[in-house]
Amino acid sequence: MIQPNNSQISRRDLMKTTGQVAAAATLSSLIVPGAYAAQKSAVQVALVGCGGRGTGAADQALQNASGPTRLVAMADVFEGKMDTSYKTLKGRNEEIVDVPEDRKFIGFDAYKHAMDALNPGDVVILTTPPAFRWVQFTYAIEKGLNVFMEKPVCTDGPAARRMLELNEKAKAKNLKVGVGLMCRHSLARGELFDRIQNGELGDINLLRAYRCAGPTASAFSNKNPGEMSDLMYQISRFHSFLWLSGGGFSDFLIHNIDECCWMKNDFPIEAKGFGGRHYRGDYIDQNFDSYSTEYTFADGSKMIMEGRTMSGCHNEFATYVHGSKNSAVCSASGHLNPKTAIYKGQKIGDRDSIVWKYPDREPNPYQVEWDRLIAAIMNDTPHNEVERGVKSSLVTAMGRMACHTGKVVTYDQALNHEFPLAEGLTELTLESESPVPAYADGTYPVPEPGIVTDREYKYREV
Repeated sequence: MIQPNNSQISRRDLMKTTGQVAAAATLSSLIVPGAYAAQKSAVQVALVGCGGRGTGAADQALQNASGPTRLVAMADVFEGKMDTSYKTLKGRNEEIVDVPEDRKFIGFDAYKHAMDALNPGDVVILTTPPAFRWVQFTYAIEKGLNVFMEKPVCTDGPAARRMLELNEKAKAKNLKVGVGLMCRHSLARGELFDRIQNGELGDINLLRAYRCAGPTASAFSNKNPGEMSDLMYQISRFHSFLWLSGGGFSDFLIHNIDECCWMKNDFPIEAKGFGGRHYRGDYIDQNFDSYSTEYTFADGSKMIMEGRTMSGCHNEFATYVHGSKNSAVCSASGHLNPKTAIYKGQKIGDRDSIVWKYPDREPNPYQVEWDRLIAAIMNDTPHNEVERGVKSSLVTAMGRMACHTGKVVTYDQALNHEFPLAEGLTELTLESESPVPAYADGTYPVPEPGIVTDREYKYREV
């Protein structure tokens, strides 16, 4: 990996301690006269990226408890996907979905047209593949729009640096920006964080996280059958291609990594990792099937992230915290209702050793993050999650790079890495070739740990 020099950005300059998410409140009671609500009847919303997560985010924006909202524009590169999203949202929110045909936009510049339909202070939802996040965030800032963007917000060092620079402009314009790391808005995890900060676990020495399941989303792909261009095929299967999403590692494991960093109240400084491809058959995606990553924090403590997408194996989706006094379940069985609890000593899972557990079923954190974002817009209170989102995204990419290169990778090396996963993103059209073309046989280059070490993959003669 490339060594940082004195002209590069340092971790000390950019990494700051992450604080606790504010405690939950009945957000609708926070709206005050004279703020956004007094100026407009509703906050207008545009959806850019109409897949499942985008549709879900738009629905949560419309269902928020903090103020009136209205969906007025949509954008995607697939018309069928937009039609499905529109029908779903209209069916659930008929009175507040107002997207006529002339405000449905298709193409790589569709995001601009959707944002042009908004007024300064409105909200745009950015849920396209992460490769396009910095491109679309740039235009949102120019238009003076508040933003909700899905994770990861960047998948490589060049994009991370762009996002940090862009965010300075967003902050200068007082824009509110939410990032889709919704576990940070979990009330149960928030109370555990408080208890950890109060010393109930002692010093945090180890965090363990697992996301082990069968084949997930579009992370496994066969060769393009030829019904669409390679570019469009890749976008339709974006979890399979590192340039679009950072692959399954970045898109799936980031939540567990982020909640570990939250509980530790810090971000790790280096990573080393392992992984491999097994039983690949005809799959042509760039992912490994298993990843095992050890992160190290500045104080020497460790975080272990285990990821696997293989059928017939043990499944687990959980995060655990180990302290010098006690241990805790941060989450179990996924993102919702995390079964958060503290155990005496290291006896996680022993019911007789429970010291504390979250007493109730918590509200959906996907919804809470939207309630808080809209409340900040209505009240003009600070709300910007970009820097934290960049750090969590970069730490995730740091682990992925370690697994794919077979080298120890530091935070500074990941941040200052010179090789973007893709270039020419602002020039793409529906007729463009992919920035990462297939070999003649329809396959793609894959990581070769220990062989290709200055980047995550390299084209070879076939």
